[in-house]
Amino acid sequence: MTYTEGLVFVWFQKGGAFLRYEARDLANGRYELRIIDADGAERAETFNDSSSLNKRQIDLERELAEAGWTGPHGWNL
Repeated sequence: MTYTEGLVFVWFQKGGAFLRYEARDLANGRYELRIIDADGAERAETFNDSSSLNKRQIDLERELAEAGWTGPHGWNL
C-alpha cells in the first residue's frame, strides 16, 4: 500500500496479472475508491465519509482474496 497526499494505491496479483485500487480524498469532502482491473477497465465508487470508504476497502480486499488474488502488494515511492 502506498500513501501520497490523500491518495492510496494498492495492488493485487493473480496469475501474473495485476489489479489495483486507489482510494482518494475528493475536493468536496467526499472520498473515491477507483478500481482498475487487470485489463485496464476502471470503475469508481464515491463515499460521503472515510468510515464508509474504509469499510468498502475491507470488503473489496476480502472479495479479491476469495477470488484468488493475493495482496495487497506495494512499495514506497
